[in-house]
Amino acid sequence: MSFKSPFPPVEISEDSIYETLFGSISEEDLDRTALIDAGATEGTTYRELIGRINAFAGALAARGIEVGDKVALLSPNTSAFAFVFHGILRAGATATTVNALFTAPEIAKQLTDSGAKMLITITQLGDQAKAAAAQVGLPESAVILLNGPGEAESPHPNALDLLGAGLAAPDVSFDPATHLAVLPYSSGTTGNPKGVMLTHRNLVANVAQSQPLLNMSHDDSVLAVLPFFHIYGMTVLLNLALYNRARLVVMPRFDLVQFLESIQNYKCSYVFIAPPVAVALAKHPLIDDYDLSSVNTIMSGAAPLDEVLGNAVAKRLNTRVIQGYGMSELSPVSHAMPSKPGDGPEAPLSSCGWPIPNTVNKIVDPATGDEIDIPAEGLSEPGELWVAGPNVMAGYLNNDKATKETIDDDGFLHTGDMARVDANGCVYIVDRLKELIKYKGYQVPPAELEALLLTHDDVADVAVIGVIEADTGEEIPKAFVVKREGSDLTGEQVIEFVASQVAPHKKVREVEFIDAIPKSAAGKILRKDLRRATGD
Repeated sequence: MSFKSPFPPVEISEDSIYETLFGSISEEDLDRTALIDAGATEGTTYRELIGRINAFAGALAARGIEVGDKVALLSPNTSAFAFVFHGILRAGATATTVNALFTAPEIAKQLTDSGAKMLITITQLGDQAKAAAAQVGLPESAVILLNGPGEAESPHPNALDLLGAGLAAPDVSFDPATHLAVLPYSSGTTGNPKGVMLTHRNLVANVAQSQPLLNMSHDDSVLAVLPFFHIYGMTVLLNLALYNRARLVVMPRFDLVQFLESIQNYKCSYVFIAPPVAVALAKHPLIDDYDLSSVNTIMSGAAPLDEVLGNAVAKRLNTRVIQGYGMSELSPVSHAMPSKPGDGPEAPLSSCGWPIPNTVNKIVDPATGDEIDIPAEGLSEPGELWVAGPNVMAGYLNNDKATKETIDDDGFLHTGDMARVDANGCVYIVDRLKELIKYKGYQVPPAELEALLLTHDDVADVAVIGVIEADTGEEIPKAFVVKREGSDLTGEQVIEFVASQVAPHKKVREVEFIDAIPKSAAGKILRKDLRRATGD
């Protein structure tokens, strides 16, 4: 049985993302601060941002970038990211955002797959960027070092070289419904990364769909620590916040002290995080040294947030904690909880919230293909979550096979995530379909064991994967545990802690202590790295 959002449908503009965000901005809003880099005293106004977007688009056109060309952007969060990113889109080109942690071979792979004609980056990432560009045959003049010395001293233009010309944005024409705006690459945690084709309409739709639930406004000061190059930060921060004329406080990377100082100094009201940050907010002693009273909403995404952990953060900071769900292929938001009480039906924090407006969901048994009904009470049986709506990607770049395996003939995107639905139509993510551990025929969700272990006072962080037991050839749950500093926690204690609270088939059967859990920039556990380390 399919089910829809409890929120009424929203109107979705036919305009480009640039026109949607900035086309009708008021004179009053033009002088609001759009972005300010953490630690700075002055920021960039909306007037200045729009001027730089248009000038950058004009400079790209003058340097040969045409409608439909791909331009790669390799950068951590900075205020400059915003005008470069939207300048690319304003020129009618497609932005392929590159993970700022990538090595030269990884950058080269994305440049080749996307067919990028230009690479824009910063000097701090210049070595790997230039090596990657040379590997794929990009000329030196096509590598822009935004904060570099510029063309007067090097082959690489800088931001001043492009903005200083003061060129008008080109007059471009394209169909927002089909024209590619961005080409992020899926994380590759379950396979090789694939280029996710998102149109202007995808991005415009997801801003409109998210607004009734996330309910941001021009009064909000939003902490932007999640990377803009990842679709979560790109849509929920860079686009949704700018659409609402909020102020973005921009952090280039997560640092707990700077994170807390930024909230305190800039009176941040809305904070978007991934679950690893929630662990710090719930457990780290530094939290008590800062005034975080300005925060009225913390939203967690990118991976499931455990209810106990979320409630611990809410209690410690005296704030509202919500979570959502999405993926690059969904632009990315597909489910969320209302940011303010009374804005809609309440969703339990153990869930990922409600389907967003203009979407239809199904829960499907992966073994039989049968749709799972919404139960009269309690939770349904688990099944794969399918989503249809205007936020569903156009497909994977140059990969028709993967596209057909992911989007069916009825337009439903098969997420690969196992979920349940309750009697009210609220959705609960169980785990990745491909990451479920199969122990003696039983399904064991790693996320459930991770959430449980994070409640242990001596566990600072944890990841669980399935490994093959040498003696039996059976897949078993193995926990990689980061101890709290000064703890003498043992593997036996970890195993006993879990065994006392779960069914026998869910018990952790191996434990390894490590210094840090490998994670993507968006906060997702990189299980493939743990498997590689174990040889599985």
